[in-house]
Amino acid sequence: MNGFKIGLFLCSMVCIASTCTKNRSPKTASLSQLDNLKIRIAKIEIDSAYLDEYMAILKQGAAASIRLEEGVLCIYPMYEKEYPTQIRLLEIYASEAAYQAHLKTPHFLHYKTTTLPMVKALELVDMEAIDQDMMPFIFSKIQ
Repeated sequence: MNGFKIGLFLCSMVCIASTCTKNRSPKTASLSQLDNLKIRIAKIEIDSAYLDEYMAILKQGAAASIRLEEGVLCIYPMYEKEYPTQIRLLEIYASEAAYQAHLKTPHFLHYKTTTLPMVKALELVDMEAIDQDMMPFIFSKIQ
């Protein structure tokens, strides 16, 4: 993956991530709902032979999740600067139920089944927010 493609991918991911707050109706996640958030970091290692294909599928799936699922507050894909096959996803769901619903969507199932042979390793790490009051402001400064 050349530098231009990497830059284009990162810009696209910022645009996708910014939709976490910009294109959501106010009812999506109020401060009172933050106690139920499901926050996860997915650590994924991709076979380098599939990297461009994987990133295209990931980008499409992340965008669909944000656009179509009210309970998906954020899916922010990124990769380690020195190791582009080391993908990390910050995932924030309104609740465990929203996460479980996400797993059954056609776009997630397409992502999962299509990329399965490309994935060398997957680790899912459940997280807890340190400062939940800041959650409504994530990405809000991106114009």
